[in-house]
Amino acid sequence: MERFDAIVVGSGFGGSVSALRLSEKGYRVLVVEQGRRFRPEDFPKTNWDLRRFMWNPRLGMRGPFRMTFLPHVTVLSGVGVGGGSLVYANTLPVPKTAFFEQGSWAGVRDWQQELAPHYATAKRMLGAVRNPHLGTTDQVLRAIAEEDGRLDDFSPTDVAVYFGERAGQEVEDPFFEGKGPRRTGCNLCGGCMLGCRHGAKNTLDKNYLYLAEQLGTVVLPETKVVALRPEPGGGYRVVARPTRGRGGDAVFVADKVVLAGGVLGTSELLLSMKADRDGLPELSDHVGRHVRTNSESIVGVTASGDADFTKGVAIGSILHTDDHSHLEPVRYPPGSGLFRTMILPHAPGRTLPSRLAASLKSMAAQPRRAISAMTVRDWSKSTAILLFMQSTDGTLDLRLGRLGLTSRVGEGVAPTADIPEASALAARFADKLDGFVVNLFTETLAGIPTTAHVLGGACIGTDASTGVIGHDHQVFGYPGLYVCDGSAVSANPGVNPSLTITAMTERAMTLVPARA
Repeated sequence: MERFDAIVVGSGFGGSVSALRLSEKGYRVLVVEQGRRFRPEDFPKTNWDLRRFMWNPRLGMRGPFRMTFLPHVTVLSGVGVGGGSLVYANTLPVPKTAFFEQGSWAGVRDWQQELAPHYATAKRMLGAVRNPHLGTTDQVLRAIAEEDGRLDDFSPTDVAVYFGERAGQEVEDPFFEGKGPRRTGCNLCGGCMLGCRHGAKNTLDKNYLYLAEQLGTVVLPETKVVALRPEPGGGYRVVARPTRGRGGDAVFVADKVVLAGGVLGTSELLLSMKADRDGLPELSDHVGRHVRTNSESIVGVTASGDADFTKGVAIGSILHTDDHSHLEPVRYPPGSGLFRTMILPHAPGRTLPSRLAASLKSMAAQPRRAISAMTVRDWSKSTAILLFMQSTDGTLDLRLGRLGLTSRVGEGVAPTADIPEASALAARFADKLDGFVVNLFTETLAGIPTTAHVLGGACIGTDASTGVIGHDHQVFGYPGLYVCDGSAVSANPGVNPSLTITAMTERAMTLVPARA
């Protein structure tokens, strides 16, 4: 049984930040990550390489991308040393004012003011810059903005990418005064969400986590934390199990533990430990509750002919369609047509009969486009994936079932794949590209939306009757136990939450005293 000063569970935007800041304060830190460590050449060239792209260790898949199918939402997430940063789309937006004033954390602090300097730090650490290249689909979005008189609401995205002076040129660390790794300028290959094979993407293993390891942080990959129990004299005992091979459990002890395994990982661990009388039985009854998405709709538009939409970063532009909604076109690299096996014609509607009718109607109305979409040679080259997000609210509750995590509707309305504004925008996009609108089969057949931004489950409150953690991210009733990942995000930001998770964790770590 090995002792550390602090153990961090997960190495994503919360875990990597925690590891660095605790190391800087003199703590001996262990990071436990269930996924593998990736070199640039370890990432797949296309998403057809399931073994290297998908995460499902039972089937021999040890890639960085995971799909989790719950009754009310399909969750896309990242796995590996660097967490979601390995496969996210690089975008780093700051939410609008409403985000800081709603949800369970409303009124606990002046969040917009307190987080402002930490957003600035997070942007600097993650190397946020304005995207310098607009591709074909970005230009289409710009044309829609101009038609609607909203050109001022269209802009290139701020992204965590090193563009360099020359594409493909390797240089000494350009960010951290020579303390970071060598970097390579982006070549606009479109492969951001497969894992960057060129070293241009500012993933966490190239900034926060890299610097933490230089200070002595130990990273234990391919290992999952399965239990967490208080020690009689203070601190916590952490039980970890290999995700590869058949090795036995390892046990570690630390005075402080930071849970940063993402909403699904943190919620599953906390719920199981709440049910364990030797675990954390006094946890708030709000564990697993108030889980949100960004109210997304993900729609594809497959163009006729030999189009090529792949040149650029994963998400190169954004259009704010109103005060609560925005649209972003997304791209994958050439040859990455895995998702064409999972799509059906776009079918808005709240019932299965209405969705099937809409699906058949769209094919009957546009037979040429439908046939072209089904037979196009390179699906990723010809398809613009449209990500529509809103800051409207409705929540789910997560609980443990016989087969693991499951969901039920919480407060408000359940997330839905049927968003009329998203469907209307997709139709306009399709007209400009001579394209056909499609979406995932889970949306057409079951009306279940898809999200890459699941949040909540261990929200901030004033006490255990209103939340799971306090403003300092410590779990109520369990001193030294922190939650620093998307689980702590206590309202709907309506945008990619990666920068917000980073900023919230930066603030939380300033409240941890230096090691005596």
